[in-house]
Amino acid sequence: MTVAVVVPVHRNAATLDELVRRLAAALAGRPWRVRLVVDACPEGSGDVARALAARDRRVAVTELAANVGQHAALRRGLADEPGAAAWVCLDADLQDPPEALPALLGHLEDHDVVFAGRRGTYESAGRRATGSGHRLLVAALTGLPPDAGAFLALGPRGRAAVLSPAATTAPSVVVALGPRTRAGAGLRVASRPVARATRPVGTSAWSSRARLRQSVRTLGWCARQRTHR
Repeated sequence: MTVAVVVPVHRNAATLDELVRRLAAALAGRPWRVRLVVDACPEGSGDVARALAARDRRVAVTELAANVGQHAALRRGLADEPGAAAWVCLDADLQDPPEALPALLGHLEDHDVVFAGRRGTYESAGRRATGSGHRLLVAALTGLPPDAGAFLALGPRGRAAVLSPAATTAPSVVVALGPRTRAGAGLRVASRPVARATRPVGTSAWSSRARLRQSVRTLGWCARQRTHR
């Protein structure tokens, strides 16, 4: 089973080498490839990604001319990888441990989407609390697991849902996969607990204000999905 790993990249030049090394170790023994979607990074991530691709044919690079954000970059990467049997989405900052991939992929036999359920003290207590509250509300509206995030494994039906016309207005890949949404209707979803790591370098691009705006937008979209069912 060929696994395609899709990674949005923005200001991640310092972590890409280690990420690819850990992916190779985690997926040893099975065919895999990784697509690094460089989201108009101004700090040299594209140079590092191209160098990795030149050394290892399993590494491919999609470079975006304009910054589109994490979830639009994920959709583009999934669209650029049509020939796999399973797909994985994870961040480039090493907070999502590649070592969890075999366990997530193992559960795809019985599910269309398997989320890495967020665990651990990977950010401040306040941010964890507000994030958990947001995810509980999203879960109630969409049928997603309450610990679902953007570290996930997809089978063919899951990937098709993300790329479907019904998902084009979704504010994130995650909510588009909710079984109570139009895009994700009927999907078999599950989560498995995975401890996230603290960020080894840099800081999150998500300010408190940006997180609040995204939360309001997401909850509004989820509520409209229920209204129009």
